[in-house]
Amino acid sequence: MPEVHPTAVVSPRARLAEGVTIGPYSIVGDDVTIGCDTTLESHVVIEGHTEIGERNRIYPFVSIGSPPQDTGYKGEETRVVIGNGNLIKEYVTVNRATTKQDWVTVVGDDNFLMAYAHVAHDCRLGNKIIMSNVATLGGHTVIGDHAILGGLVAVHQFVRIGAYAFLGGKTGVDRDIPPFMIAAGERAKLYGLNRRGLARHGFSQEVIDGLKRAYRILWRETRSFDEGIRRVRQEIPSFPQLEVLLGFLEGSKRGVLRD
Repeated sequence: MPEVHPTAVVSPRARLAEGVTIGPYSIVGDDVTIGCDTTLESHVVIEGHTEIGERNRIYPFVSIGSPPQDTGYKGEETRVVIGNGNLIKEYVTVNRATTKQDWVTVVGDDNFLMAYAHVAHDCRLGNKIIMSNVATLGGHTVIGDHAILGGLVAVHQFVRIGAYAFLGGKTGVDRDIPPFMIAAGERAKLYGLNRRGLARHGFSQEVIDGLKRAYRILWRETRSFDEGIRRVRQEIPSFPQLEVLLGFLEGSKRGVLRD
């Protein structure tokens, strides 16, 4: 049976699985679903059409499922979907979606959202992402698996951040950050391959060397991505991570950080 503190306010329409714990003064709305063994500490507010998976731990003063910060939103039944095994620290906010895309804000599995992080409407987060304190996402941001955002990072709406990317603290991001790379600076600049991070994740030296060579061609030896992509495909034998990088560049709509 779920364990609900007597001071918590939980709608009788909310769906709570076995092992759910709802702490003091928390509020759970009508259309909320919470999976097995998820814990809400004190003063957590979950509202709207929100689905939270299993084994999540949500700390005090978190707000999930509140209306988007978008003047066009008129109360439509948009959603938040959060996966399993996430750690969501104090004062994090995750807003429900608008109707401008897929009507859903998504947070995947095993992510660590540190204090005061903000996930705006229509964002899509993959798995095993770290958002450090006060990292802030504009609407429609997409973040790939294993990306790390330093403290006070600010990401413009519609930007994509690739898998295994590392963003230094206080970085302002206005264009797509390619996978496997490091970016930092008041206005983000690219600083090359995230070699140490890739090694920690078990990437082989051969893969790291191939990605490093691709970086040199794409960002140092050619003037356009079209030219660089052609050269990479001619000069470097294909491997999966290389195809991820090139596919990311080819799929960019906002533009990829160049320097």
